[in-house]
Amino acid sequence: MSNPDDSHRPLAVLIDADNATPAAVAALLDEVAKYGTASVKRIYGDWTTPQLKGWKNHLPEHAIQPVQQFANTKGKNATDSAMIIDAMDLLYTGRFEGFCLVTSDSDFTRLASRIREDGLKVYGFGEKKTPKAFVSACDKFIYTEILGGRDDGQSSSRRTPPANLRKDRKLVRLLRDAVDAVASEDSGRAQLGGVGSHIQKNHPDFDPRNYGYAKLSGLLKAIDLFDVKHEGQHVWIGVRE
Repeated sequence: MSNPDDSHRPLAVLIDADNATPAAVAALLDEVAKYGTASVKRIYGDWTTPQLKGWKNHLPEHAIQPVQQFANTKGKNATDSAMIIDAMDLLYTGRFEGFCLVTSDSDFTRLASRIREDGLKVYGFGEKKTPKAFVSACDKFIYTEILGGRDDGQSSSRRTPPANLRKDRKLVRLLRDAVDAVASEDSGRAQLGGVGSHIQKNHPDFDPRNYGYAKLSGLLKAIDLFDVKHEGQHVWIGVRE
């Protein structure tokens, strides 16, 4: 969940061209804007190879700076090394409040952990094949497959049916545990924002859009195992017995 107050936080967006697709770059940058301002946008790869041809038309349109890194030694990923070195240089400037690492490569797991050790946020973007180690090293991880559509994640064709949601024991347990963890002792109910924050801390890749719902409240209503009540500006969640 993003906070409106975060919209001006300076972010460094670093893209591994070898492990990212250009198809979702516009939607990806829209997503980045929810968490801050992309003060730096760089993409790393060997631009002399035909494999990266698809990226070239997108770079000037989105003011993304390409960084050339020749593959001097076969079998060694020079792109990863260049991106990691640049990330550390940017970290040491003290100018940024967060990093967006766009890659599906687990080689960046230690980089994400190192950035977080300095108290900065790390937002990861990658395909669903991304290894769990890298996903878990980020504060939040967004699967790029959910960024392609322009229907705000609410297309009925993409939604997981409510009956299937209720059969997903892992999802049901995750939601129940989160509500129980932040619920008031007096009322037994929890504020929606607190539920979302608790889930994000423990499951960086959780996103209601993974199930076809734009917001957590929509997912909770669809699963039909919780009482969802709007009171003024607050949304309260209760677990049904």
